[in-house]
Amino acid sequence: MNDMPTHFPSPSLPRRTALKSLASGFGYLAFASLAQEAAARDAAPKADPLARKATHFPAKAKRVIFLCMNGGPSHVDLFDYKPLLGAHDGGQAPVSALAGNAGLMGSPFQFSQHGQSGQWLSELCPHVAKHADDICFIKSMHTDLPNHSQAFIQMHTGSFQFTRPSLGAWSLYGLGSENVNLPGFITLNPPAENGGSQNFGSAFLPAVYQATKIGTNQIPGFYASLMGIDKEPGPPLKNIENSRLTPRMQRQQLDLIRDLNASKLERDGYHPEIEGAIESFELAFRMQDEVPELLDVSTESQTTLDAYGVGAGLATDLFGKQCLLARRLAEAGVRFIELTAPDSWDHHFLLQTELPEACLATDQPVAALLADLKERGMLDETLVVWAGEFGRTPYAQSGTGRDHNNKGYTLWMAGGGIKGGTSHGATDDLGYQAVEKPVHIHDWHATILHLLGLDHKQLTFNYAGRDFRLTDIYGNVVHDIIA
Repeated sequence: MNDMPTHFPSPSLPRRTALKSLASGFGYLAFASLAQEAAARDAAPKADPLARKATHFPAKAKRVIFLCMNGGPSHVDLFDYKPLLGAHDGGQAPVSALAGNAGLMGSPFQFSQHGQSGQWLSELCPHVAKHADDICFIKSMHTDLPNHSQAFIQMHTGSFQFTRPSLGAWSLYGLGSENVNLPGFITLNPPAENGGSQNFGSAFLPAVYQATKIGTNQIPGFYASLMGIDKEPGPPLKNIENSRLTPRMQRQQLDLIRDLNASKLERDGYHPEIEGAIESFELAFRMQDEVPELLDVSTESQTTLDAYGVGAGLATDLFGKQCLLARRLAEAGVRFIELTAPDSWDHHFLLQTELPEACLATDQPVAALLADLKERGMLDETLVVWAGEFGRTPYAQSGTGRDHNNKGYTLWMAGGGIKGGTSHGATDDLGYQAVEKPVHIHDWHATILHLLGLDHKQLTFNYAGRDFRLTDIYGNVVHDIIA
């Protein structure tokens, strides 16, 4: 006889309840694991967004000094020598694309060759001409539109249609800062027009990557007060020093503000403006120790001031001070420095008198900057860029000036891995359109990033479900100009 029981006691839990509990248990285990990972992330120290970052490949340049020539300098009167244009001076344009029957205007300025490379430069650039063997002229630049605002914004951000991060912001995002006590991106004297802050903003990148603005081209006395040479009013950086609180009390105050902001972030989720505010407070606190000394040029020799053309009443005084400060900022570890010429190059009228004035104000300071960087052993790792948003037409406008020309123009670069003493590309015989090895703004941006050790296709930021980059879906590195 089988002693095994013929029936079993009913389970203590109904089968449906047991299955429900078991399934929930798996969910609880998954939730516990996710919660533990999230807690570990929150407890881990936050990465400094300005910390120095590894490049995609060895960099040629560590930093950029962008000499922005707002208004569109006339390439055919400065760097793009066109004998045929002079031969047809006053005649009708032989090319049908040139604004109907507009009369051609040969350059009223003499050109000559300079350096061992024999580069052609106008008589308006005698100081820069001494550095011809350090400079690469890109003579086949072109951009999309001949309007100042669109072309200026595209030169800075790669797009004239949408708000995008600036070249400086992308550079800082990709490289990080070399000096945690200073902004990694500084713009001096930026124009308020043609896009304003969009030209040095960070757009959808975290706010910490936007530029710190020092002065504007609409504030009289900016340079003098900045450099401490004259007694004109208007300090460019306000509230650097706190006259009411000691450093210890400021630190306590900032810690409280930081904790309050962190609590809001934890409650509301990621908020770039709050992140930017936290970083800006911390950076401003650190800047107190270094910025006043950095902006004090009393230690500079009179020889240096004379080289840059700094002196009351001199035409070079304004831009000379700006170029001198650019060298000091680069030496202190600022990653991207942009300075804008004090006067516009938009010469629709009276080009024969106004273009020499613009050159007189900038030529000597720019040459002094190149010489100073070279003497200090910094030029090889500093990319110096001289550029406007477009060039000018070979035909006359109103008889005495030139109109906008986006189809072909010249900019130049020196140092930072550039092949000096060279010219890349060419416009046609009249200087109207790029016809040989054309370089678009996207190509130029890709090349600058490449010199900084960054692959423009890999330097991306995910925003609104898409990976964005400075060059959008375009751009080719111009390897011919890289040493």
